[in-house]
Amino acid sequence: MSPQRIALITGITGQDGSYLAELLLAQDYEVHGIVRRVAIEDPEHRLWRLRHLLPRIHLHAASLESFPSIFKVINTVQPDECYHLAAQSFVGYSFEDEFSTFQANINGTHHVLAALKECAPACRFYFAGSSEMFGKVASLPQDEQAPFHPRSAYGISKVAGFHLTQHYREAYGLQAWCGILYNHESPRRGLEFVTRKITFQAARIKLGLAHALPLGNLEARRDWGHAREYVEAMWRMLQQETPDDYVIATGETHTVREFAAAAFAHLDLDSRDYVTSDPAMVRPADVELLLGCAAKAERELGWRPRTMFRDLVVEMVEA
Repeated sequence: MSPQRIALITGITGQDGSYLAELLLAQDYEVHGIVRRVAIEDPEHRLWRLRHLLPRIHLHAASLESFPSIFKVINTVQPDECYHLAAQSFVGYSFEDEFSTFQANINGTHHVLAALKECAPACRFYFAGSSEMFGKVASLPQDEQAPFHPRSAYGISKVAGFHLTQHYREAYGLQAWCGILYNHESPRRGLEFVTRKITFQAARIKLGLAHALPLGNLEARRDWGHAREYVEAMWRMLQQETPDDYVIATGETHTVREFAAAAFAHLDLDSRDYVTSDPAMVRPADVELLLGCAAKAERELGWRPRTMFRDLVVEMVEA
């Protein structure tokens, strides 16, 4: 009988981290997660996505910005697989505070890679890339060969993380994969993200608790999938023999306006009566259109999306 595999997840308290922890536990992994100390001190608010899993997972207090703390956790856990999901991931906020975005996302990734190289060089590493790396797109759809032109501090930080991952793979032989994931949503999405903002506020309007929904750029187009399925793609990558990079997407694109229309229609409401575009909420440099091609992932990983756009919107509204 083979020994139980050990997985370490940074960002385990987030949407993706919680779904990934569920998946790995179902595959009989020993699951460890890195969290901020404040999360352990305030589990009711900060660990709500993990509440049902807490008896079955091991949490370690550390900060991505502190190399010694990351080094200590990795040296203690000795993971077989490390999923690096933690990041300052809200694009809008990255315009307000570029410094902390770079600090968390670039230095944090570097700290994890460097610690793995020293403490657990055989560990398989997953880096959470983003479609925001493509930014001002040069081709449609975008696959693994499309050039990067990020339009936010967040996108820039993810491009840097991507190249750091490739560097550790090529220079030090680390088994490191990069998933370039397009927008993926779920009822566990944070309220600062536009999809959750829409579905949450639509439900409140239906219940008479709110009367309007101001949004930014209603014509921005995104490729939206379900987070539960996207974390499965992460796991499938690390089961491959040879490290590589993969785009994970649905191959469909919809506007923010369409997302709002679908959410309100599910509640028998007309979004045009409630949704407005507030110029103050439009980003200084927006990404107009993202559309991914996941043909390589389907061919090599056997992965394809199952939840399509309207089903995703309905699930989030119902929640």
